[in-house]
Amino acid sequence: MRQARGCAGRPGRWFTWLTILARGRRVRTANALSGPSTTRIVIVSASTLKPPVRVAVTGAAGQIGYALLFRIAAGDMLGPDQPVILHLLEITPALPAAQGVVMELNDCAFPLLAGVVTTDDPNVAFSDVDFALLVGARPRGPGMERKDLLEANGAIFGPQGRALNKHAKRDVKVLVVGNPANTNALIAQANAPDLDPRCFTAMMRLDHNRALSLLAEQTDTHSTGVKKVTIWGNHSATQYPDISQATIDGTPAAQKIGRDWYETTFIPTVQQRGAAIIKARGASSAASAASAAIDHMRNWALGTADGDWVSMGIPSDGSYGIDAGLIYGFPVTCSGGTYTIVPNLPVDDFSRRLMDATADELRGERDAVKALLG
Repeated sequence: MRQARGCAGRPGRWFTWLTILARGRRVRTANALSGPSTTRIVIVSASTLKPPVRVAVTGAAGQIGYALLFRIAAGDMLGPDQPVILHLLEITPALPAAQGVVMELNDCAFPLLAGVVTTDDPNVAFSDVDFALLVGARPRGPGMERKDLLEANGAIFGPQGRALNKHAKRDVKVLVVGNPANTNALIAQANAPDLDPRCFTAMMRLDHNRALSLLAEQTDTHSTGVKKVTIWGNHSATQYPDISQATIDGTPAAQKIGRDWYETTFIPTVQQRGAAIIKARGASSAASAASAAIDHMRNWALGTADGDWVSMGIPSDGSYGIDAGLIYGFPVTCSGGTYTIVPNLPVDDFSRRLMDATADELRGERDAVKALLG
């Protein structure tokens, strides 16, 4: 126990703070001890919290992991009433750095942080997890061909898929952030035959958010006023940022921006934004990638807003003529912990060409790692 003087701006009153563990949750209560009518003040009530869920993050000591973990622990991903137990997976040489991250997490005294597991073993990291954010990946080195990069990451995501298959909850929600995200997700999914393929997704949300921001900037509005943007296909320079159904403050986006700007500036800017950030800061996107991962998981778990949709890389069911099984960016709505592809959107010749081009790239990536897909 420890004592704190004053509460809610009322100095001179003594409160005894008690930290208890209730079903794995840290709960703080305060009791006013002065005066004839003792008041009990609940700071975080066990009755208002859900049972803790387990969230695995790979590459936890990296830049994206570092930007991600504190927001998860603060409740940004799953809400202010959802305690979390974090499972941090790192390679063995990075475990000391991961332990430093744990020290900082503890120093924040997050009310929703119910525990932390740190390990270099995927079988431990994915044990009973409800959510898994696969961030750690092999970066592309000098002279490395894309096929070599795909194979190198297969050595990471294949074993992680097998560990998820053996140890994760059967309804686990998996987001692959590490690039090439779509095909890494396909590799992990193929190595988890006992899990529903729909458990595996790839992050298109960073591209989606970039598109929202660029449209808002161009039209002098706020990004919250931009709705129904879609990022089709691969998280790569072939992605297709589509505004054919988008609205800006309720007005069709096509009425607010010129076609020439859309085709010659907007699309390539969104496609190449990652490279532009690397050139500017000397490192890849970290904070914005972490924020997009939070957005992706929050919508998947808690739902999307009425009258809008988001972009997620998900296993194709054949919609819009995309090969079934490809992990492809689609417009989706989320409700009750599941996602649904937005159906029956019109596709003109311009869109068809760009949608097919990014699908072709994904087919090529799939064929390059066929040996890793079982």
